[in-house]
Amino acid sequence: MKVSIFDVARKSGLSVVTVSRVLNNSSSVRHKNREKVLQAMKELDYHPNASARSLARGKTGIIGLTITTLHDSFFDTVVKEINDRLAEHGYFLALSISKSYEDAFHRSLFQEDRVDGVILLSPVDEDEYVMELKKKKIPFILIDNSKKNPSVTSIIVDNFKGGYEAAKHLIELGHTEIAHIAGPLAYLSSRERERGFAAALEEAGLKPYCIERGFFDIASGYDIAMQWIRTGKLPSAIFAADDYIALGVINACLQEGISIPRDLSIVGFDDQIFATEFRPMLTTVRQPADKIGAAGVELMLAAINDSAKRNVTMQVEPELIIRESTARKT
Repeated sequence: MKVSIFDVARKSGLSVVTVSRVLNNSSSVRHKNREKVLQAMKELDYHPNASARSLARGKTGIIGLTITTLHDSFFDTVVKEINDRLAEHGYFLALSISKSYEDAFHRSLFQEDRVDGVILLSPVDEDEYVMELKKKKIPFILIDNSKKNPSVTSIIVDNFKGGYEAAKHLIELGHTEIAHIAGPLAYLSSRERERGFAAALEEAGLKPYCIERGFFDIASGYDIAMQWIRTGKLPSAIFAADDYIALGVINACLQEGISIPRDLSIVGFDDQIFATEFRPMLTTVRQPADKIGAAGVELMLAAINDSAKRNVTMQVEPELIIRESTARKT
């Protein structure tokens, strides 16, 4: 196995930055530490390369991105846009697929000066990430963060508007029994979509038929819809907090012979790839993944180039996409 600068750092007990300074003959390294590094290099038979020397300049050319899953076409599109835009600026993207803060920091690139900056995409354990990155003085931004935090730079979708427009669309079709299958409370996006849904109904003088708490997955939509069907309490319209939930509802209805949109209208959220791949095609609220990715790179590079730059919260607008899964109430 090829020996790396990180192996030398571990062997010497010093940081990667100290090792890289030794490799570049920096005068700021203490004599004792220089000897430790040289001895470790000798024992490991290590020969420096260009990437090791780049660390001495304080830059790695790598941006880290942490994400909880790749089983989501919206996230996939955001990541691809980030990757393409970073490449235009000469940066490489390093992915860390981690379910928690502990995994990301103890088994990833986000330590020991391995990256120039970090993008957190819909992170879990958000506070822990923020605290650690600030402590390490690593530039970072958040995309789809789980809480409003003016002390960090972040990009959020106007989820309130998305939920409002989804409910308003169903109201304008004449539906009065409108239910919502919400996402987990831990996510700001879930809470804001539900708040927008409730605001549209209140404005129309309606009360939610029902609000059920689910997860962003197919099983949630399927299980909740089946419960309604079996108890004879299926509403005439549903706003699902994401497209996976909506797909689960559609699956349950098709299984039970319930026609969409004749018997049930449904709106999703995200505009996943599959939204146009099955019939009826899904009415949904589109998150502008390309704009989010491009803005993320712009803010990330700004944070790297000016660490004193004021933190900003950028809000992007969603768009209601009307397709075949919603119809006028008969």
